[in-house]
Amino acid sequence: MSPTDVHLKATSLITNFLQRYHYRKFDLDDAFSDKIHSHFIESLDSGKNYFLASDIQNFEQYRYLLDDFLLNADLRAPYSFFALYQQRVSERVNYALSLLETDFDFSKDEVFLINREEASWPNSQLEQNDIWRKRVKNDVLSLHLAGKTADEIKTTLKKRYEGINKRSHQLNSNDVYQLFINAFATSIDPHTSYLSPRSYDNFEIRMSLSLEGIGAMLRLDGEYTLVSRVIPGGPADLSGLLKSKDRIIGIAQVDEENFVDIVGWRLDEVVDLIRGKKGTVVRLQLLRGEQGDAAVPEEISLTRNKIKLEEQAAQKTVLEINHETDSSKIGVITIPTFYMDFAAYQKGEKNYRSTTRDVDQLLNELKDEDIDTLILDLRSNGGGSLIEATNLAGLFIDHGPVVQVQDSSGNLEIHKDLKKGVSYDGPLVVLVDRFSASASEIVASALQDYGRAVVVGEATYGKGSVQQLINLNRFSRSKKAKLGQLKATIAQYFRVDGGSTQHKGVLPDINYVKGIKVSERGERSLKNALPWSQITPASYLGQVIARSVIDQLDKQHLTRVADNQRYQTMVKLFELNETLTDRKTVSLNETTRKKRFDELESKRKEFETALGIKDSQDEESFDEDNKIDPENDVLLLEAAEIAHDLKIFWNRKSQAIQPLKQTAAN
Repeated sequence: MSPTDVHLKATSLITNFLQRYHYRKFDLDDAFSDKIHSHFIESLDSGKNYFLASDIQNFEQYRYLLDDFLLNADLRAPYSFFALYQQRVSERVNYALSLLETDFDFSKDEVFLINREEASWPNSQLEQNDIWRKRVKNDVLSLHLAGKTADEIKTTLKKRYEGINKRSHQLNSNDVYQLFINAFATSIDPHTSYLSPRSYDNFEIRMSLSLEGIGAMLRLDGEYTLVSRVIPGGPADLSGLLKSKDRIIGIAQVDEENFVDIVGWRLDEVVDLIRGKKGTVVRLQLLRGEQGDAAVPEEISLTRNKIKLEEQAAQKTVLEINHETDSSKIGVITIPTFYMDFAAYQKGEKNYRSTTRDVDQLLNELKDEDIDTLILDLRSNGGGSLIEATNLAGLFIDHGPVVQVQDSSGNLEIHKDLKKGVSYDGPLVVLVDRFSASASEIVASALQDYGRAVVVGEATYGKGSVQQLINLNRFSRSKKAKLGQLKATIAQYFRVDGGSTQHKGVLPDINYVKGIKVSERGERSLKNALPWSQITPASYLGQVIARSVIDQLDKQHLTRVADNQRYQTMVKLFELNETLTDRKTVSLNETTRKKRFDELESKRKEFETALGIKDSQDEESFDEDNKIDPENDVLLLEAAEIAHDLKIFWNRKSQAIQPLKQTAAN
């Protein structure tokens, strides 16, 4: 395998564009070559399962030369890396297959290191054999605990290991090129990437509203297919059966008896198996992310469907808070994503769907129901239309800037709400979590900066960067050129107060998860993420909810949840999941492993029962729209209590709200 002329042309274009226009200025020098070198080896063997320490030492001769190779479009070195990788995969697979006839002793006290990211490379084949012996033993034990027979285990693992070898040898020159160029791109920032022509075709299909599938974003995590996000309004979301961080290990169609083991598969091949016609059923075999190292395979069935705009649309509900001395009707508007029917808008249709238009209508309906206060629920809202985020914030502020966007040249564009007046001027709480990102962070931060809302929940994801998709074929004289696409970070969002939502995210005024670390979540956990930074504040007319009021709301929150058994159970469930996520080893002793699993499952079921969620398939836990019943949503109910407390202060505005002030640029 070797690079083609197309790859050499694409390399020159990509290198030139990123050096000139990427938001993060960088020098393509020896120091940067060092980063690319490490990223490329990691992209080939992130689990340190195949290469030996001697292989890595041999690669050292290129550590400070990759910058020169990129500038000269000389790609022979990364292809030599890959050739050795293929050889090592074949060697390891052959050894793993030879172990399938072994009668493993599951009474021995051994442990298997699941995550070898921080481990050293094996110094010898003997050391590597021991690593793989434990890996195969772990695979056998996992399937044994799932109730598989000895013959079924051998058949499953034989197909799995042979599949790993087969797929490594199916990778072509385009695949190797994409791996290397992405090692370069992600060394700049995690959201910059190259899409080969085939990858871009799949990207377009995944982004299309006509996609018929299960409604989940997938990514590779080592040799596993990981659910990175469940798309609001899709079959997976509406069923409640599939969750973020679940690992898919097998796929079967409804008429197939046996699952296809997909461990080690290419992502596009996995997507091809999951994708299908509306109304058909796909069966998935999962390792639950929430069960961590103790997970055993679990099976679910999902009916494929289109992700409908109506199911992604904003929705409302009303909660009632009743106390001895006071009561409140709390309006809740849940916004899963920021959407706009651009096709209908461009046709001039008056009643086109959009987040802002829908929320404005819901606000009118809630005002007719005489609500006392309002919650905007932006949990798990991964973003969407910047225009809609700006317009939505404008429903709650009179007028003025909402977000600042700075490009790589330092040019600043301020997106403003130009329409004077508001749709709702009462007390407002914004509920966010670790999955609230991008456009939802823009709304939450703007309402926080204007002193218009109290933000509660968790620190948000922290994605404050802007990407642009560049068609490299535009720069070729050949009409038949297939150079692929480049997705590059070209700008960054800034709050109106001058701070960035990047990296830090939006920090809530009232934090639900005090004491639980956030350093390994969201943007903060990604390598080479852009750092937090600050620019000059915009000029805007804001009000400030008195610090003393927020402190009092937080104090009342802490007092209330200390006696709230369901809330404390939710915190314990968070902590349990954190503990499982942090574990890097698993016992290979069957008794110890089963005991550990049973203890964790017993504890989890105890927590979920206390929370009123008996089982992910228990219909009693869901409402008529197949969504989690608000009465079982502990965090939403606590947000309602905070909104009730805010209303009391709001009715004494002179104490709660400091006068409007003009915050001007320095």
